[in-house]
Amino acid sequence: MAGGVVVPSDGPAADYGGGLTLSVFMTCLVAASGGLIFGYDIGISGGVSAMEPFLRRFFPQILRRMAEAKKGNEYCIYDSQALSAFTSSLYVAAAAASLVASRVTRALGRQAIMLMGGALFFAGAALTGAAVNLAMLIAGRMLLGFGIGFTNQAAPLFLAEMSPPRWRGALTAGIQFFLTLGILIANLINYAAARHTWGWRLSLGLAGAPAGVIFVGALFLTDTPSSLVMRGHADRARAALLRVRGADADVDAELRDIAKAVEAARQSEDGGAFRRMATRRGYRPHLVFAVAVPVFTQLTGVIVLSFFSPLVFRTVGFGSNAALMGAVILGAANLAAQILSTPIIDRYGRKVLFAVGGVQMMVCQAAIAWIMGAKLGKQQQSGEAAAAAMARPYAVAVLVLTCLHSAGFGASWGPLGWVVPSEIFPVDIRSLGQAMNVSISLGLAFVQTQSFLAMLCRFKYATFAYYAAWVAVMTVFIAVFLPETKGVPLESMGTIWVKHWYWKRFVNDDGKSGAALT
Repeated sequence: MAGGVVVPSDGPAADYGGGLTLSVFMTCLVAASGGLIFGYDIGISGGVSAMEPFLRRFFPQILRRMAEAKKGNEYCIYDSQALSAFTSSLYVAAAAASLVASRVTRALGRQAIMLMGGALFFAGAALTGAAVNLAMLIAGRMLLGFGIGFTNQAAPLFLAEMSPPRWRGALTAGIQFFLTLGILIANLINYAAARHTWGWRLSLGLAGAPAGVIFVGALFLTDTPSSLVMRGHADRARAALLRVRGADADVDAELRDIAKAVEAARQSEDGGAFRRMATRRGYRPHLVFAVAVPVFTQLTGVIVLSFFSPLVFRTVGFGSNAALMGAVILGAANLAAQILSTPIIDRYGRKVLFAVGGVQMMVCQAAIAWIMGAKLGKQQQSGEAAAAAMARPYAVAVLVLTCLHSAGFGASWGPLGWVVPSEIFPVDIRSLGQAMNVSISLGLAFVQTQSFLAMLCRFKYATFAYYAAWVAVMTVFIAVFLPETKGVPLESMGTIWVKHWYWKRFVNDDGKSGAALT
């Protein structure tokens, strides 16, 4: 077999029956809560970076810079490589862990990876909460990263492989729901903890709570049928299907299709999974989207804004507590958009949400760039601090536009950045594809969190125009090149590439990867 695996079919995508059982709901609930630890860390990191007791202990030079800030220097107050390293060190560890997790999950299954991720994150939370110097703080951050890398590699696959096809989009989007919920919870904790000199320790240490939820919940999970079949446990796979699909589902038909997909994958394994994806034309669309989706998700700018939103709000003139409250409002807007979008992912499809969310984000970023370029540093009143150099109505407008931008992401790239990569890969490269998605995303998150404050200092308001331009590019790319995946069973996903106006030339040219599907 020379190309990508497409399981032949004589008709439309199969419907195996079965509904949203309590078992599948609880399984997906536990797996999706993997996003909780990631979201909590995103919210906590930016919040504690705005707490003066935390800065005084680890980054006193930033407090001195705030006291000496001059007009025109508002963008550069928080430009510190050490502060950036506190945030970004997590992503180096997470990217490396996600690649290791790809091999481990093929050998041990999805459940084992979830357990490892929860345990590592708990250890990291304990270390950061007890940190007495910067080295201890960063070591703890790296343990947190290992936990996130393991969990985020397994959770999307768990959700995609356990979910019934017609519910897969909404259930897989659950990971983004929990991620957003984690951000909101962290922002609320930051706002309450900032009143105390030891509040930053509470914020960092409480990361152990969601890690405990993940670990305990994973103990009761059943591994996915696809993972069990790949490891030679067909009887356990059938029992798992029966448990999550219910007695009314045709579990034997679904199991046969899973077994066919696994067998076709094994027959094509004349080299490593990465080698197959990189060299075979039949895998070209999978390779492109394994890279494009995480790259574009990061280039929306939402991740760095989520991390550094308290610092951005302080830059435009809000005080410390007001900036933390702004971060709470931002998290709430993202969560509300996520809740509203979840029911329509499987009703209207992925591409509609990508388009609507993309336009909303682009307009908001462009507007933020205009306001900051035109008003920051030019509205000082007598006696005002230089760092509060934007008139209050414009500062509020930046907050509102940031919330609308976050809402656009929460309704589109946020959930779909997890949904699409979890469902488009054939079974033989599914673990690798998800590992690439996670590791590329985390690697770029490292680059962005390490460079954003320096970028803001040098490019100023043009930083937001930069992200707006990228959102325009990605919105057009998705409209042109992504096939609709709504309602297609994983075992029949090869049909979307065969029928697509552009990708069919790669799949069909392979010739040996299976008959064209109708």
